[in-house]
Amino acid sequence: MSVVTLCSAPRVSHVRNQLAGLAAGHPATRTVVWMGDDEPADLDAERIIRLPPGEHGLRLAAARNAGASVAIADGADLLVFLDADCVPGAHMLGRYRAASAAHPDAVLCGPVTYLPAGTDAADQDTLAALTSPHPARPNPPDGEVLIASASEYPLFWSLSFALTAETWTRTGGFHDGYEGYGAEDTDFAFSLRRDGVPLVWVGGAHAYHQHHPTTSPPWQHLDDILRNGSLFAARWGGWPMTGWLNAFAEAGAVHWDGAQWRRTPDAAHSA
Repeated sequence: MSVVTLCSAPRVSHVRNQLAGLAAGHPATRTVVWMGDDEPADLDAERIIRLPPGEHGLRLAAARNAGASVAIADGADLLVFLDADCVPGAHMLGRYRAASAAHPDAVLCGPVTYLPAGTDAADQDTLAALTSPHPARPNPPDGEVLIASASEYPLFWSLSFALTAETWTRTGGFHDGYEGYGAEDTDFAFSLRRDGVPLVWVGGAHAYHQHHPTTSPPWQHLDDILRNGSLFAARWGGWPMTGWLNAFAEAGAVHWDGAQWRRTPDAAHSA
């Protein structure tokens, strides 16, 4: 088993918390993909590989593909992808392992709790007490699984998921045309649905998202959302991230021209 995570300079402290959590009794190797164009930080992982940014920013899709390739070459039979700002619950890897044995052809998704600022992410008792998974997605009882319906595939998040090496190879990985923020995980989910790959919600495979400042809508990612959303629409016939696009539109920053979303020339908005 290998846990694959992506890292760049702004997330080093979060990744160190994650790697420390994984080292505390979790039987998995740790594969980190460094996405910056600078030297990788000193991280406690068995493998650190580099994938420089592309023309439009961090290459999240390509980085996950690269991490998976290295982990499989190293002999991993189960891949667990955990975002840089997430730490594992005490039973996350065990629940993923059990679910993969029962559903080896599936992509497995555990619940994610968003932690408040100031939480000690290294204290498993604190994490357990704060467990409150995001309500947008199914949260089966501990030790149980639910097979996702076709309508639930858009609820896939790349924050925390797992699949066997064989199933990863079957999926073909993420579409690496996406650069910068947004849409690559929904694209992956739509590919799973198209190809008949089951999506399974795994009870008890808890991950915890460490707090960091965010904005809603994410103004710093507006151009990424427009670019990646356009690619997604060309591939799947509809735009993702419509909630954010509508929020940008209400602020006058973007508009629908009858065919696609575009920036509104000279529009004033505040981040």
